[in-house]
Amino acid sequence: MGCYLRPQRLEEAVGALADGGYTVLAGGTDFYPARVGRAPDEAVLDITALDDLRGIAELGDSYRIGALTTWSEVIAASLPPMFDGLKLAAREVGGVQIQNAGTLCGNLCNASPAADGVPPLLTLAAEVELQSQGGSRRLPLADFVLGNRRTARRPDELVTAIYLPKPAGEVCSDFVKLGARKYLVISIVMVASLLERDADGRITAVRLAVGSCAAQAQRLPALEQALLGKPLDNALPGLVDAVHLQPLSPIDDVRGSAEYRMEAAAQLLRRSLERLAGTSPGGAP
Repeated sequence: MGCYLRPQRLEEAVGALADGGYTVLAGGTDFYPARVGRAPDEAVLDITALDDLRGIAELGDSYRIGALTTWSEVIAASLPPMFDGLKLAAREVGGVQIQNAGTLCGNLCNASPAADGVPPLLTLAAEVELQSQGGSRRLPLADFVLGNRRTARRPDELVTAIYLPKPAGEVCSDFVKLGARKYLVISIVMVASLLERDADGRITAVRLAVGSCAAQAQRLPALEQALLGKPLDNALPGLVDAVHLQPLSPIDDVRGSAEYRMEAAAQLLRRSLERLAGTSPGGAP
């Protein structure tokens, strides 16, 4: 049986991690299911007493989401439209019990290709803050998640927060997920979209991300470029083309074939752009 630590201060937590060998426990919604039928035998660092890592704060030019912030807290928070896609994703993370316990940062650290939080956070240009005894550093989310269950976090580092820059213009965002059923399901494909527009309604910035179609969620730079400067109207979905999906590399598995996932990704992209253009019901809250 490994040792168990529950530090009360951040300094204690990073001090323990300096020795390496600890598995960090936050919400536990991935930790415990992976150990069904056996007692944990590794050294566990339980960070749930670090209250400074909770909550969402506005910091002038950005927002900070603490590492212990749960999906339910994101859903309940009064936040601007840039968060609409993330809120929609939060509602897709398991049931209410999972949303109450699971954390956004834990979802990132687990680094599943089907992690619901990664695509919307990619569209929000998220940066991940990591703390060690040697200091802190920030990484763009795209550089933090390296692949299936792999991140750039060193064994002596603790993820402490996510930072999201405020957009320059008016924003709308969305999240669409395809699964075998509506809720409590691992995604077959998911799409997150964020558009900024000027006073004339033309798109000035675009970020699109697709999950469950590669070892990690992928941005679609060619499609983003094709949408720049276009009016936010019902012509947008027609701009989606198979050539725009080249960054994706889906696999065949029990949830769907690679071919099906590619077609589904294109359709979800069109659906999301249609919702953002306001031509279909069921848009972001």
